Amino acid sequence: MNWLDFYKGKKILVTGHTGFKGSWMSQMLLLAGAEVSGYALSAPTSPSLFELCGLADEMNSVEGDIRDLEKMKKVFLEVRPEIVIHMAAQPIVRESYRTPVYTYETNVMGTVNLLECVRLSDSVRSVINVTTDKVYKNREWYWGYRENEELNGHDPYSNSKSCSELVTSSYKECFLNEADIAVSTVRAGNVIGGGDFAADRIIPDCVRAVENGNNIVVRNPYSVRPYEHVLEPIAVYLMLASKQYKDLKYAGSYNVGPEEADCLTTGKLVDLFCKSWKAETGFEPKWIDKYDGGPYEAGYLKLDCSKLKNTFNWKATWNIEKAMEMLVEWYHVYLSHGAINECMTRQINNFLGL
Repeated sequence: MNWLDFYKGKKILVTGHTGFKGSWMSQMLLLAGAEVSGYALSAPTSPSLFELCGLADEMNSVEGDIRDLEKMKKVFLEVRPEIVIHMAAQPIVRESYRTPVYTYETNVMGTVNLLECVRLSDSVRSVINVTTDKVYKNREWYWGYRENEELNGHDPYSNSKSCSELVTSSYKECFLNEADIAVSTVRAGNVIGGGDFAADRIIPDCVRAVENGNNIVVRNPYSVRPYEHVLEPIAVYLMLASKQYKDLKYAGSYNVGPEEADCLTTGKLVDLFCKSWKAETGFEPKWIDKYDGGPYEAGYLKLDCSKLKNTFNWKATWNIEKAMEMLVEWYHVYLSHGAINECMTRQINNFLGL
């Protein structure tokens, strides 16, 4: 991919680099030869992908809270990033019901603080704010949401990300456009991939069940989600950051998600996990339908990615079967105490066609 060469020697700041997506992002940037700095709290799960692949030794990793504006200002002055990828967030829907104030503080004021640092910077030229497919007002309809649909997420997580989009729009109009700083928001579908250990996510739940010899419990097997491998949106974030760095006309809001055929019910996704796990290991897990009476979550959610396709001639690299194959390979390596870094590098090179 031509845009990957762009990152050699570039100074990049990634917020949320200790998380699942942030770790894959950091690994890809390091392979591209970028000077990578990260700003985040300590790894949010145990085990964590960030620690398993030893990223703290490979990059400039700063522990800090995105709610701490003064500390973030100091990091911007020290790093002088050219490109900022904002991924730090409280990312779990169910957790947002338990801790709504923290969720809003992190996802809304964290975005304000990040963009304030960008406003005061004389080095930043390109910014990506990573949001979610859940920013849209969910109408439970059967076609994909487009970038011009109403932003009004239902639960505190989704709503806080809608607010983050609005904050970004205001900062662009009031401050950043006149400074020729390119800013985009990217709304990704449900990401899956090796190294996710979060609570209340279906693939980590599957892996924990297999690891402990239990049946997989599926809360709502009939909800439809746009599942995609974590490398799909990460590649889009980096492609877009490089394009808008060179030409401001590419800045905007973009959806990134799978093709229609890869928008699956959770039950079908788990079926695919069980099939792939058997192909990889010889053991076929089982799952049970057990609704636990949890809070409201959208039943039907798809994205229309026409804008991304038409603007950049983009298409997804891996379908859901290939994504699941790569995911299962990663977790099998992990549970077998294999070489995780080698597995990640191999998968990234496979994805990039290198």
